Amino acid sequence: MRAIWWALVVGGLLTGCLGTYNRPIELINEVGPVYPEAAKQSGIEGYVVVRYNIDVDGVVSDVEVVEARPQGVFDEAAKETILSWRYKAPILDGQPQAVRGVVSRVTFRLDEDDVYADL
Repeated sequence: MRAIWWALVVGGLLTGCLGTYNRPIELINEVGPVYPEAAKQSGIEGYVVVRYNIDVDGVVSDVEVVEARPQGVFDEAAKETILSWRYKAPILDGQPQAVRGVVSRVTFRLDEDDVYADL
């Protein structure tokens, strides 16, 4: 009887230790932004900081602009970019978790070829 009790105790402890699985959030599909043509033609560079949520399937939602320089130039392109991203949702105790309030910065910078393309 005592051996059975110990087997249950040890088995329970091992199950508790081995039964939890955790994984951090992971970006698995990152597509770069499409540069707005008017900004490209004018040589405008900038960035947009966005806040968004990620559901348990890794889909982005509720994208909002937190900061933009210059304002209004890259906002829509940044939002479209973030909405196209896909994640592996984080795992906590073996269960996928939604994440709220993720903040990312999308930078719009012209390459040297883009800046001097019309010369």
